[in-house]
Amino acid sequence: MQQKRNIQIIEWEDLDKRKFYSFGIFMTMTIRATVYPATLIRTRLQVQKGKSLYSGTFDAFFKILRAEGVRGLYRGFMVNTFTLISGQAYITTYELVRKYVSQYSEDNTVKSLVAGGSASLVAQSITVPIDVVSQQLMMQGQGQHLTRFRLSSDSETGKPAKVFGQTRKIMAQIFAADGFRGFYRGYVASLLTYIPNSAVWWPFYHFYAEQLSKLAPSDCPHLVLQAMAGPLAAATASTVTNPMDVVRARVQVEGRTSVIETFRQLIKEEGYWGTTKGLSARIISSTPTAIVMVVGYETLKKLSLRPELVDSRHW
Repeated sequence: MQQKRNIQIIEWEDLDKRKFYSFGIFMTMTIRATVYPATLIRTRLQVQKGKSLYSGTFDAFFKILRAEGVRGLYRGFMVNTFTLISGQAYITTYELVRKYVSQYSEDNTVKSLVAGGSASLVAQSITVPIDVVSQQLMMQGQGQHLTRFRLSSDSETGKPAKVFGQTRKIMAQIFAADGFRGFYRGYVASLLTYIPNSAVWWPFYHFYAEQLSKLAPSDCPHLVLQAMAGPLAAATASTVTNPMDVVRARVQVEGRTSVIETFRQLIKEEGYWGTTKGLSARIISSTPTAIVMVVGYETLKKLSLRPELVDSRHW
């Protein structure tokens, strides 16, 4: 049991940064492409009133697939890929803040909580404008009556505009209606959602990994335990923060300005069950994300180890 606790941790200063960022972008892109349909479904479920459009996650999946095809499940994906920037910012901030906090505390929970929250703050400052645009694109098709901005057909051909043409039209509508501030609509709600989510995820991840290590056989690979702890932490964090995630989605898509008023209206119209909308889709999307992130991130750091340190480390 004690042997499991002595696994070598690859620190920030041990990494070849060029390899780290190159492999990291590929890993992040793969994860986003895999879970994007669930993200789109979650957004539509959270924004709809009651069950006016879909009765649940799987109902939404099959209805979108029948009505809009596979492309419908990837509406706004090209715009969303720009969040690769925020993903790299998140990783960098997490590692650097964790290194800084370790100078004052060796408590893993404290380091994880502070680093996770700080990383989310930086990432959301980059992500929110991208989310605002991509969520408007997600709502086109069956969900377009639920959003303020809609795409019209090309005036000459009568066909929908191409991907980047759609993005340009949505951005122009947002700017015309709300100015530059429109791209940061829901920023506070996003911070109130994702900073706690990130701050909760890391401590619970280490907690579950520790508990699993006590139950697992002594020869069980540590990476397997991490792969199991990741989804458990993601499900916990998603459940805790989902009410604010519903509010965030409505603020950004419907153009609301007050987080508190949006929350009150949600409770008034749909009761407390309304705060669980999209939760199953969120857990479904976060499960593979957590597994790939944990396994991929640890593998990524091993692959990115500085050449002169490779022979000195034993896994």
